[in-house]
Amino acid sequence: MNRAVCIDASAIVALLTTEKFTAPATARWKTWIEDDLRILAPALLGYEVTSALYRKVLRTAIHPEDCQAALQQFVEMDIEYIHLPELHLKANTLAKQFNRPNTYDAHYLAVADHFSCPLWTADERLFNTVRGKFDWIKWIEEID
Repeated sequence: MNRAVCIDASAIVALLTTEKFTAPATARWKTWIEDDLRILAPALLGYEVTSALYRKVLRTAIHPEDCQAALQQFVEMDIEYIHLPELHLKANTLAKQFNRPNTYDAHYLAVADHFSCPLWTADERLFNTVRGKFDWIKWIEEID
């Protein structure tokens, strides 16, 4: 059994705020912690989470104080940030392969591929684009 998982920003934001996928994301996170799994993400995760939470403030989906509290919770999460220069090359190749408009999501794919671990996401577009091509892409509501 692989002792690592990769998580993307969409799943982290679901963990930190109240939204459609909060319950399954929370349950999944608790299981990973109980199972003592390595939780991996590309180094850009913090930038994406901060940006997504700030956008929620701008849309008045959350209050600024809730954004700050969520960010505090985020920085305390036990996530191993992966910064391997060769991942940029893989992410670029994957973005091109799947005709993605940017390489951010492809960095999560590259981390999961590099570590041969599942990538958990709440990003429907990403999931629908690559499911069936990578058996390690997992939908946050999936039962395993």
